[in-house]
Amino acid sequence: MTSRLTTIGIAARKAGVNVETIRYYQRIGLIDEPEKPLSGFRVYPDSAIDRIHFIQRAQMLGFSLAEIKHLLALEDGDCAQTRELAEQKLALINYKIEDLQTMAAVLKKHIRVCKTNKDQQTCPLITSLVRS
Repeated sequence: MTSRLTTIGIAARKAGVNVETIRYYQRIGLIDEPEKPLSGFRVYPDSAIDRIHFIQRAQMLGFSLAEIKHLLALEDGDCAQTRELAEQKLALINYKIEDLQTMAAVLKKHIRVCKTNKDQQTCPLITSLVRS
C-alpha cells in the first residue's frame, strides 16, 4: 500500500481550510513553504497541518494573526511570556464584554421605549440616535 503525498490541496482538506489560506499563512510567515522538488509538487509534513490547527484554535480564542505569530515563536520555551499574552487577551475580552453589556442595556432601554410609543409618527430610537 502506497502512502499518499500530502500536497497543498490534501493539506488544506486535512486542516479544514482552503489552499489560499495555506498560501497566505506562508506569505506572512506562520507556516513554512516546503521546498519544491524536481517532481513539481511540494510535500507538506503533518507538522504543517498541526500548525494550521494551532492557528485556528488560537483565532477562536481571539488572538490575531500577529499575536499567533508571536505565540508560535515562543513555542514551548517561555511559559511566562505565553501566560502574559493570554492574560492581556483575557483583559481585552473582559473589557469588550463590559462594553457589549453596556450596549445591550442601552438597546433594551430604547426597545422598551419603542414598544410603549403611542406616537406612530416618530420613532424614539431613531430620534435618540439623531440627538446623541
